[in-house]
Amino acid sequence: MHPAPTGPSTLTASELMHRIAQDDAPTNIDVRSAAEFESAHIRGSYNVPLPLLSEHSRDLAERLDGHVVLVCQSGVRAEDAHRRLASVGLGSAAILSGGISAYDAAGGAVVRGVQRWAMERQVRMTAGSLVLVGSVGGLFVAPWMGYLSAAVGAGLTYSALSNSCAMAAVLSKMPWNSTAAQPTFDSAIRTIPSARS
Repeated sequence: MHPAPTGPSTLTASELMHRIAQDDAPTNIDVRSAAEFESAHIRGSYNVPLPLLSEHSRDLAERLDGHVVLVCQSGVRAEDAHRRLASVGLGSAAILSGGISAYDAAGGAVVRGVQRWAMERQVRMTAGSLVLVGSVGGLFVAPWMGYLSAAVGAGLTYSALSNSCAMAAVLSKMPWNSTAAQPTFDSAIRTIPSARS
């Protein structure tokens, strides 16, 4: 019998806070969008949004050692980042359990900037509004508008099954989610101290 595969290791907010207090801080890689990172992040974190990490997984893995924690809003994108890094040989990175939301709720030091809604909240608001418009429009305007609700439901189902979110990708490009500078390979990945130096 083969042992059951284990998932990535996790680190709780209190464990991360303790390690930071003991000068044993791991390299925190925040995989949220630049706008989310600008709103709030753990001091000393490096912002490598998931699309950039996906494109340069091998380059990033070569700069890091196993002393890494992946951070997102709640943990879902960090799991995706872990899979991508593990596929290129860095499977030892941990995931911050509950994401920055849990870290902030536990009283961890968070650097705050321009305040925006978290991407998950924006997706819930957009999806809920579209379902409401489709349902009410289907009843009172034209029956075909009910298909809008069905389309959103199908999109959310696919999002859950594929662990991706097209709506979040679209929303991240909206003007209210833009920042002065989007991270690039040079401005994000190359600024992370290399474990090999």
